[in-house]
Amino acid sequence: MILRLWRGWTTAELANSYEEILNTDVAPGILARNLDGLRSFDVWRRRPAEQTGEHEFLTAMVFDDMAAIERFAGGPTQSYVPPQARAVLTRFDPHSQHYDLRQRHR
Repeated sequence: MILRLWRGWTTAELANSYEEILNTDVAPGILARNLDGLRSFDVWRRRPAEQTGEHEFLTAMVFDDMAAIERFAGGPTQSYVPPQARAVLTRFDPHSQHYDLRQRHR
């Protein structure tokens, strides 16, 4: 399994709007594609950075393998940021990070 992480930042004024876009448009749109190999999609929000006041969002997606990621994004590390999300983000990672599951402890 592969964990795919991506981050985007926005202002305090737009943070709730971006979270709504993620949860009512972006994530459902991705899940509606019924991508073979996508196991989960989680949205995380970090408290604002003291220096910048920006709100950071992290998406964490779990895929079976790199082939599933390439079917989703069109390339191994290419980020997927639809126009409606770009409109409210101040910046974002142009590439996602990937991690191979080595051991799960419970």
